[in-house]
Amino acid sequence: MVHSAYDSFELLKDNPSKIESIESYGSKLLIGCSDGSLRIYSPNSSASDRSSSSDFHPRSTELQKEPYVLEKNVSGFSRRSLVSMEVIDSRELLLTLSESIAFHKLPNLETLAVITKAKGANAYSWDDRRGFLCFARQKRVCIFRHDGGRGFVEVKEFGVPDTVKSMSWCGENICLGIKREYVILNATSGALTDVFPSGRLAPPLVVSLPSGELLLGKDNIGVFVDQNGKLLQEGRICWSEAPSVVVIQNPYAVALLPRYIEIRSLRSPYALIQTIVLRNGRHLIDSKHALVVGLDNSAYGLFPVPLGAQIVQLTASGNFEEALALCKLLPPEDSSLRSAKESSIHIRYAHYLFDNGSYEEAMEHFLASQVDITYVLPFYPSIVLPKTTLVTETEKLVDLDDPHLSRGSSGFSDDMESPVHQLLESDENTSLESKKVNHNTLMALIKFLQKKRHSIIEKATAEGTEEVVLDAVGDRYKKSYKGRGNIPISSGAREMAAILDTALLQALLFTGQSFAALELLKGLNYCDVKICEEILQKNKHYSALLELYRCNSMHREALKLLHQLVEESKANESQTELQKFKPEMIIDYLKPLCGTDPMLVLEFSMTVLESCPTQTIELFLSGNIPADLVNSYLKQHAPNLQATYLELMLAMNESSISGNLQNEMLQIYLSEVLEWYADLSAQNKWDEKIYSSTRKKLLSALESISGYQPEVLLKRLPSDALSEERAILLGKMNQHELALSLYVHKIHVPELALSYCDRVYESVANQQPTKSSGNIYLTLLQIYLNPRRTTKNFEKRITNLTSPQNMGTPKLGSGPSFKVKGGRSAKKIAAIEGAEDTKVSLSNTDSSRSDGDTDEPGEEGSSSIMLDEALNLLSQRWDRINGAQALKLLPKETKLQNLLQFIGPLLRKSSEAYRNSSVIKSLRQSENLQVRDELYNQRKPAIKITSDSMCSLCKKKIGTSVFAVYPNGKTLVHFVCFRDSQNMKAVSKDSPIRRRT
Repeated sequence: MVHSAYDSFELLKDNPSKIESIESYGSKLLIGCSDGSLRIYSPNSSASDRSSSSDFHPRSTELQKEPYVLEKNVSGFSRRSLVSMEVIDSRELLLTLSESIAFHKLPNLETLAVITKAKGANAYSWDDRRGFLCFARQKRVCIFRHDGGRGFVEVKEFGVPDTVKSMSWCGENICLGIKREYVILNATSGALTDVFPSGRLAPPLVVSLPSGELLLGKDNIGVFVDQNGKLLQEGRICWSEAPSVVVIQNPYAVALLPRYIEIRSLRSPYALIQTIVLRNGRHLIDSKHALVVGLDNSAYGLFPVPLGAQIVQLTASGNFEEALALCKLLPPEDSSLRSAKESSIHIRYAHYLFDNGSYEEAMEHFLASQVDITYVLPFYPSIVLPKTTLVTETEKLVDLDDPHLSRGSSGFSDDMESPVHQLLESDENTSLESKKVNHNTLMALIKFLQKKRHSIIEKATAEGTEEVVLDAVGDRYKKSYKGRGNIPISSGAREMAAILDTALLQALLFTGQSFAALELLKGLNYCDVKICEEILQKNKHYSALLELYRCNSMHREALKLLHQLVEESKANESQTELQKFKPEMIIDYLKPLCGTDPMLVLEFSMTVLESCPTQTIELFLSGNIPADLVNSYLKQHAPNLQATYLELMLAMNESSISGNLQNEMLQIYLSEVLEWYADLSAQNKWDEKIYSSTRKKLLSALESISGYQPEVLLKRLPSDALSEERAILLGKMNQHELALSLYVHKIHVPELALSYCDRVYESVANQQPTKSSGNIYLTLLQIYLNPRRTTKNFEKRITNLTSPQNMGTPKLGSGPSFKVKGGRSAKKIAAIEGAEDTKVSLSNTDSSRSDGDTDEPGEEGSSSIMLDEALNLLSQRWDRINGAQALKLLPKETKLQNLLQFIGPLLRKSSEAYRNSSVIKSLRQSENLQVRDELYNQRKPAIKITSDSMCSLCKKKIGTSVFAVYPNGKTLVHFVCFRDSQNMKAVSKDSPIRRRT
C-alpha cells in the first residue's frame, strides 16, 4: 500500500434481512432487503431531529462518518427483492429494479411509473443528460424516454445475439456486455459493432468513465475504449482478481473483489494505492464524495482521506508524481495553497532526482517549482558566479510548515513540517560538495537556464528602460515626486540576469558548445565581464572573447586582441585556430565605430592600411570620416602611408579630396622625385627620359587632377630638369605656348605636344569658348614655324610666372597673335574652312600680327623652321584647325603638293556642308509653303450669324455686335463677354480665337 486514500468506517450492522441492493440519498442510506422491504437509515446524530412524517428529505448532502440507525422501514415496498436501485438527483427520482423497473418520487417514495415491458429485465442503464432509459430483457434491448412527467415513452427495441450481462450508455450508443463478447449498439439503427471478446472467468463488466469513455472488464484486466469501442493507448488496469463491481471516483478506480476492496490510480501505470479488507462484499456504489460497500447484513463507508493529507503521505514516501497529480485536484479556492504545495513537492522531487542521476528531470521540476536560479546554481560549485546583493533562494525559501498547509486547515499531516533549510544543510554537507560536475549535469543546467532566461532578460531589459526614462526625465521627475522620498530603481533583475548569463556561458563552454556560447554573446546578454574574460582567455575562446568585449563596448581591448591574433596568425600559419583571424576582421569590427569613435577607428586602421588598403579606404568613405582628419592623423602617426591613402582616395573618389589634400599629395610625390633627382645628379646619371615609379605617379597626378595649385609646385622644380612636369604645370596655368615650347624645343618630343593640344582642345570642346583660350593647334603651328620667337626669353618668362607679384593672378594665355588680310583670296579660304565651329576663339589672333610678320620665318632662316612637323600637324588635325589662319602662317615657299593632305579633306567637307545646307534650305522653304497653305485653309471657313444666334456666355442674341468664335468653330460669344471671361481667367488666355468686326 502506497498511502491511505480512503478511511473505512462501519455505517450499520446487523440488518435484519439480507441486503440485496443499497443506495444513498443525501446523508441517508436506502437498503433494499430480500423480503422486498425498503429500509431507510440516517446518521445517529440526526435521529433526534427525525420527523414523524413519511418525508425523509435529507438535511445533509453527504454521507456522515458515524453510525447509522433505522429511520424508516417501508414493508412491502416491492413484491420481490430489490435487485438494484439508483437515485436520480436531477429529477428527484428513485429507480428500482425488481420484477420490473419502477420510478418513485423522492422524498415521499410515491410510485410514478412502472414499466411493465421491463418485466424480467436483468440489467439497465440511465442517461441522465437526455432522460433515456435502456434495459435488457432476455435477448432484447429496449429504450424508453422520460417525458418529464409521470410517464415514459418507448423509443426503440432491438434484438441482440445473447443475454446481456452488463450495459452502459456511451454517448449516443450503448455498450453491451453479453455472454461471450462486448458490442456497441447503435441506439438509432440498431447496428452492432464488435469490440473484443469478454473474459472466461468473470462475467462482462461495463463501466462508464466521467470523460465519456468506457472501462471494459476482461477477467482481472480493465481495458479502456472510446465511445465507438476503439482501444485507447492509455494502457490497462490489472486487478489482483476479477472484480464484480468497479466505481470510478477521480483520481482513483475502486474495485470490489471477493476478499477486499482494491484502489488503483487512474494515471498510468495504474499503480495500486490501497487495499481495504472487507470479505464477502456484494455491493459497491458511489455516493458523491464517498463510497458505500454493502455486505450481507452490514454496510461500510469508504471516506476519502483529505487531499492534503494524501499529498503529505505520498511526498513522505517518495511518490512525488502521485502527489503532484493530487495537487491539481485541490479546489480552485485554494489556488495559493496548491501553488505553494506543488512548489515544495517539485523541489523535493528535484532533489531526489538529482541525487539519483536524473539531472534533466530534476531541472524540469526545479523549473516547475519556480525557484530562482540562485537555488539551483549551488549544485555546480565549479561555476563561478558574480558577487550580488540579492538574497539567495535558499535563504528566503518559505518553510513548508506554513500554517496554511497544516492538516487542521486543509487536511495536511505533520510529516512535512521539517523546514527546507534542514534538507538543504544535509544536502550541502554531504552531496553537493562531493558531486562532480559532469557533462550530463551541465547539459541539464543549460536547458534549465535557457528556459528561465527569457523572462529574466525581459525583466532586466524593462528595468534598464525604466532607468533610462527616469534619467531622461531628470529634475522634472524629482519635482513631481517631491515629498515622497527617494524612489530607488532596483537592479535586482539585472543582477539576476548577470548571474544567469554568466553561468550559462560557463556551462556552454564546459560542454564544448563554443558556437552556442558565441551566439549567446552576440545577442543581448548580461555576462559578467571579469569572470567571463578570465575563463575565455584561459580556454583560448578568442572569438567569444571578442564578442564579450564588443557587447560591453570595450572596443579598445577587442581591437588590441584582434590585432594580436592577426599578427600571431601571420607568424604561425600552422596553427589552424589562429588562421581564421585576418586583417579584414579588424576592418569589419571598425565599421560600426566610425560614427561614434572616429579616433579609435583611425588608430587601429593604421595596422591594416598597408595590408588591406582598398578596404581601409572604403571604411573611411563609408564611415564618413573627414579626409582632412584622416590625412592629418596619418601625417602625424604614419607619414609613410599618407601618400598611399591620398592616392587611393583619389582613385576611388576624386571629389572627396579637397584642393589642399591634392596639393599635399603632389608635394609628397615631388619631394620624393626631387630626392631621386638629386641622387642621380650627384652621380651624373640624370636623364630627362628616365622615369621612376614615383615620377610616373607624379606625372599622372599632375595631368589627371585639377584641384591643386600649380604655381606652388612650379617654384620647387629645378630650372634645368623635370621639363615634362614643368610643361604640365604651365598648361594648368593656361601658359600653353610655354608648355608647348618645352615639349618641342626642350624635351624634343612632338608627339607629347600634339597630345597636349588634343587634351586642351577636348577640355574646352564642351564649354563656351573663352576669349583668352586661343586656337591651341595654331599655337603649336606657330612654334613649329617660328622657333626663334617662341624660345626667345623662354627661361625669363617662366621665372616671371613664379615671381611673387604674379603668384596671385597667373596669366591665363600667351598664344601667338597674327592678323588675316581681308583680301578676296583670304575670304575664299575662310569660306571653305572645314573646321566647323572649332569652339576655340581666335579673337586674340587678329590684331597682334602685321602683314610683314608672315615674312619673319623667311628672314630668320628656313633652316630653323620645323616644316615637316607643321605639315604633319595640318594633315592629322585638319578638322580642328582654322584653315585660313593656318595657310596664313605657312611660309610662301611651301609647295601646294605638300598641302594636299590638309586642303583635300578640308575642301571635301566644306562642299559636303554646302550641299547639306542647300538641302536643308529647300526643305525649310517647302515646310514654309505647307504652313502658309494650312493657314489659308484655316481662314477659309465662314461663320453664319442669324437672328437666333446666342452668346454662349451671357445667353443673349449676337445680333450685330462684335463677336468671337472659339477654335471648335461652333461656340459663339460676344467679344465683350470673351474679354471679360479672359480677365476672370475662366478661359485660358492663350486660346486662339477668330473674330469679326
